[in-house]
Amino acid sequence: MKNTINQDGKWKILSSEYLVRRPWLTARRDVAELPDGRVNDEYYVLEYPDWVNIIAVTEDGQMVMERQYRHALGNTCYELPCGVIEAGETPLEAAKRELLEETGYAGGTWTEWMTLSPNPATCTNLAHSFLATGVQKVSGQHLDPTEDIEVRLESPAFVRDLLMDNQILQALMAAPLWKYFYGKIL
Repeated sequence: MKNTINQDGKWKILSSEYLVRRPWLTARRDVAELPDGRVNDEYYVLEYPDWVNIIAVTEDGQMVMERQYRHALGNTCYELPCGVIEAGETPLEAAKRELLEETGYAGGTWTEWMTLSPNPATCTNLAHSFLATGVQKVSGQHLDPTEDIEVRLESPAFVRDLLMDNQILQALMAAPLWKYFYGKIL
């Protein structure tokens, strides 16, 4: 299919002011001119680094999932292994590193699965999803000081049921999982 994403109707940035500049949150306010000349005096943009997430399937067909407390929601949730792409890394390198650090799993066959925007209206980053099949446990976890992640091996049927019952809340993880299971029924 022809790429339909382009810059038609691009806004002209008249000025930008950074409101917050922290490692995990950068927010700016733009004054932008629309193509017809109207001016939007307050348009807020969140700048984040690109992210990765991984659908990891073991050699015996189990899915490597995580349970992690998410403070903004106040809930512990099922998630895919995920993380931030560090400076100088490709998305694939980051995905392999994150899977190993968070779960101790590595190897297998890797496929670029999909790329999504968390919110193209307000966020500058992309989330790159990968499918890793045939992964193996090669080490323990190597978590960051603020991470507390429980690794769970779950059957594909259980993960599909989580999706069907709205138990995977992170949209950037639900979307690649839906694509994965959709492909299984075709």
